[in-house]
Amino acid sequence: MKRLLLFVVILALSYAFIQSKNVLHIAAGVAIFLLGMQSLEEGFRFFVGGLLDKFLKKITNNLYKSILFGAAITTLMQSSGLVAVIAISFISAGLISVAQGIGIILGGNIGTTTGAWLIAGLGLKINIATYALPMLVFGTLFIFQESKRLKGIGYALAGLGFSFLGIAYMKEGFDAFKETIDLTQYSADGFTGLILFTLIGAGMTIIMQSSHASLVLILTALSASQITYENAIALTIGANVGTTITAILGALGAGYEGKKLAGAHFLINFLTGFLLIWFVPQFIHFIDLTAPFLGIPNEDYTLKLALYHTYFNLICVLLFAPMVHGLVALLNHLIKPEVTLESQSDDVLFINDVALDFPDTAQATLLKETKHLYNNIFDIIAKGLSVNKEDINSGMEVADILKLRSSVMHVNMDEYYEKRIKEIYGKIINFAILAQGKFSDEKKLQFIPIKNATIGMVEAFKAAKHMQKNMLRYLESDNGAIKNEYNTIRKNLIKHLRNMQLIVNTTEEDIAVLLLSKLKLDAQKYDIAANKSLDNLIRTNQITYTMATSLMNDTTYAFTIASELTKVAHILFIHADTESSEGREALILNENEVTDLTYSNEPRSSS
Repeated sequence: MKRLLLFVVILALSYAFIQSKNVLHIAAGVAIFLLGMQSLEEGFRFFVGGLLDKFLKKITNNLYKSILFGAAITTLMQSSGLVAVIAISFISAGLISVAQGIGIILGGNIGTTTGAWLIAGLGLKINIATYALPMLVFGTLFIFQESKRLKGIGYALAGLGFSFLGIAYMKEGFDAFKETIDLTQYSADGFTGLILFTLIGAGMTIIMQSSHASLVLILTALSASQITYENAIALTIGANVGTTITAILGALGAGYEGKKLAGAHFLINFLTGFLLIWFVPQFIHFIDLTAPFLGIPNEDYTLKLALYHTYFNLICVLLFAPMVHGLVALLNHLIKPEVTLESQSDDVLFINDVALDFPDTAQATLLKETKHLYNNIFDIIAKGLSVNKEDINSGMEVADILKLRSSVMHVNMDEYYEKRIKEIYGKIINFAILAQGKFSDEKKLQFIPIKNATIGMVEAFKAAKHMQKNMLRYLESDNGAIKNEYNTIRKNLIKHLRNMQLIVNTTEEDIAVLLLSKLKLDAQKYDIAANKSLDNLIRTNQITYTMATSLMNDTTYAFTIASELTKVAHILFIHADTESSEGREALILNENEVTDLTYSNEPRSSS
């Protein structure tokens, strides 16, 4: 269907170009302008990674700062769509809240008005193509440099150059139309005309994926008197509604939090447009009254349209800024995360293509998805020990848990792996590899430990799977000694998993550091104690050689579970906040310190 539509559009445009060179000029102007906007966005992407990530988290800690940030960054980038996509990626990664994201969107609506003022005030009053050519030359020169910063400057300059050139072509095309055809004969008056041209403006923006391009086209047509002032206002309302499609498309691959922001963006612009379309005549009168105070001549309809665009977006902010938290509550009710039942196959919750745009969002997304996988693996390891995760998370004494769960719990670990681990594990590894290949050498290093943590989790699962067969067998054995040993393994691993949960969930750094050091010590001590107990059981003939072999293997598997999960806790805790990672690392016991403390009261064997 898409290919058929594309073919029809190509045929229609080709016919129009043959019939009129002016249509070709306008279409080429739009194409060059869109290419410029894309280049400008690409240029800013070289600068937003890292620095913008940290700045955004600090500056958007309340609604009004978020609005100011959105206005400033959109003014700089001249792309509310890019700003919306950035906000969606940060929300999906959990770096900012939905309320802060809505603030950025509101600010972005204000910031996008500056482009209209620049075009109406300067772009249509001077020969803007004169400034475009040197920008294209210097921009291309910088693009071919090795430095990423220079490349970014090059793309930004080339983007501005193409944008200016596109405006010049559009203006030239509409001016030439005056000599052959008057497009105002297709204008429509009254409320019906407003609705019609609002729909045209929305459709035009959806097709071009840029309200800025739509606004440039509207302004150039208005400056050439090819559309009426009232119809231009209706087109502008439509462009403001149509621009939300960019955010909606950007949210398709994002998490449900990102979808909430896209929904908010649509509701804000749509409801403002729906409200103001009823008052267009009154607004025209209001603009006529206020324009002289800003030095706008009575017949300068392009500047008046820029003023209307500004009023539209200011009203948008004034209407919705006090209602942000209510809007978030509504979106929370309408858009909810999908709940995956244990009988269903689980999939990634946070990984999406948008998250790969910036290193901090990629890292935060990877951490959240890794914790999602950890929760699944934690659940199945607990079941492999014939207990529930709720038992481990409870305040019940471990001895009481073992009494409560004295009966074995049969669970198909292979089936669980296929349904709730395999898909997520593969996508985490794939995402980490893509992130490593996309960012700088310094940034890519932060993904390696998280990828290793994921691998470590799966190794812990495999060890639990191998241990499960004998665990089920010997917990039901008549031999009290072997049954007691497997209950000891269960006891130690339950303690280990409980401390793991405390580390993952605590917000107290001191507690997490102490627990992590304890995990490292306990993992070593469990192994030593198990080997001592095994030696004693064999010497006193309390267990058979078959039991001894099974216990020896399962002791190793238990040590693997404990040690791998300890590494996972270390990585997830350290990399949860990269800014304080070095200080945390220094406080946690290293391998040499763990060995010294473990064997401080043990006689060392001679080799």
